[in-house]
Amino acid sequence: MYKIVKKKELAPKIFLMDILAPRIAKSAQPGQFIIVRMDERGERIPLTICDYDREAGTVSIVVQALGSSTQKMEQYHEGDYFEDFVGPLGVPSAFINEDLKELKNRKVVFIAGGVGVAPVYPQAKWMHEQGVEVDIIIGARTKELLILEEEMQSVGTLHLATDDGSYGYHGRVTDLLKDLVENQGKHYDQAIAIGPMIMMKFVCELTKKLDIPTVVSLNPIMVDGTGMCGACRVTIDGKIKFACVDGPEFDGHLVDFDEAIQRQGQYKKEEHHHIHQDKDKKCHVRGEY
Repeated sequence: MYKIVKKKELAPKIFLMDILAPRIAKSAQPGQFIIVRMDERGERIPLTICDYDREAGTVSIVVQALGSSTQKMEQYHEGDYFEDFVGPLGVPSAFINEDLKELKNRKVVFIAGGVGVAPVYPQAKWMHEQGVEVDIIIGARTKELLILEEEMQSVGTLHLATDDGSYGYHGRVTDLLKDLVENQGKHYDQAIAIGPMIMMKFVCELTKKLDIPTVVSLNPIMVDGTGMCGACRVTIDGKIKFACVDGPEFDGHLVDFDEAIQRQGQYKKEEHHHIHQDKDKKCHVRGEY
């Protein structure tokens, strides 16, 4: 059993949890993920690691309550326990094994959309701790959906964008990146983009034109996190890979995003059915029929 020692709302339907998991905290690296199972009958939920505290023995996760299981997870509070909390899983970010001197001479930009900010944070934090200066672009539909702004400001030069113009740059992350490069004279040697699949697709289309090598994280397509279900099967440079065991990070310019986006939607009908089943059960219990 794994105790929830902290829970904090970051935005509507988006919350952070610190889980007491000393063994995972001791070995976790940027880019990796864990699998949560809330109870003995619960669904396996892969979630990227947002942060880890080796001394306190805690691992932070950020969850957006959209599906049936994550809506159930939203009802858990500090002091409650998860049945299983497994990890760290996946291949760590490649840059942690690179020559630090070369890394410091490289200009890196992180591009995060929505809850993709969560897995970007430990990567940018690691860079900051090693003395590597980075730029960070965060985008959301509106101001109230921007998360971890203060944390990101502490580890890099932050640029914010909202689709509706309610905060920061008025436009999408791709618009802001293009503006930084073409109008503000910024130069980047590498981009790391994490967020919704469609966002990463358009980021990669832009960075390819700008000649910026780009790494993406395909965690949004993962289901059981072991490769056994085959749901996260993706085509990278014409070869079949599994996001959970071969990734989750890949060369974004080699990813077949159209195939991946189509695969991501394969369980939407089942998820919609489960959400309505849960609502019907609650209504029945409250006598609302």
